[in-house]
Amino acid sequence: MLFGAIAGDLEVRRKGGSTRLSGSFPYNSLATLSDGGRRGRPRKERFAPGAFQYSVESGELDIHLLVGHDFGKPLASKDAGSLLLRSTDDGLFFKATISDEVLNTSHGKDAMSMLSAGLIGGISPGFRIPPERTVPNAETVEDEDPSEGTAIIRTVNDAILYELSLVTRPAYPDTTVEERNWQTSPDKLTPGISIPAYRWR
Repeated sequence: MLFGAIAGDLEVRRKGGSTRLSGSFPYNSLATLSDGGRRGRPRKERFAPGAFQYSVESGELDIHLLVGHDFGKPLASKDAGSLLLRSTDDGLFFKATISDEVLNTSHGKDAMSMLSAGLIGGISPGFRIPPERTVPNAETVEDEDPSEGTAIIRTVNDAILYELSLVTRPAYPDTTVEERNWQTSPDKLTPGISIPAYRWR
């Protein structure tokens, strides 16, 4: 499974016997994953508008709100009716209702304490790129405009969203950057390279 890098907005409100949490993950926001080191080229990534549209509209796919990408620490879910999602040209927006039962768990208390202390850095989506046979151009890689730099830019056009997580630092670990295909091609990723269904960043 892949993890997104961009910090989103978060807002917490207390109402009755539950806590309302809302946030967003922007589309078309370019994130630098690596500066390229001493000899390599910088690597950047962005999500195209509507990249998560399929998952939001699907009636068969459940999506969870988690703490730190841990399915053992759920806060809300689409199927449970406690997580509402909306995808626009600007980004992915969500509203979560976190019940007192969840808030009384150790991970629920920890999450709210970290939010109150300002230690939650943003939103990070956990997702998978669909197979090329079903979505041929789900991800594309291109060279950065020479007038702007020398980076290789990867654009996620379509992705299957499984979860959104509250994270302290919404960034991709450098060690997993090399697991992705960074060969540029005008229309799609270079053919002949096997891309696993699930990958960790």
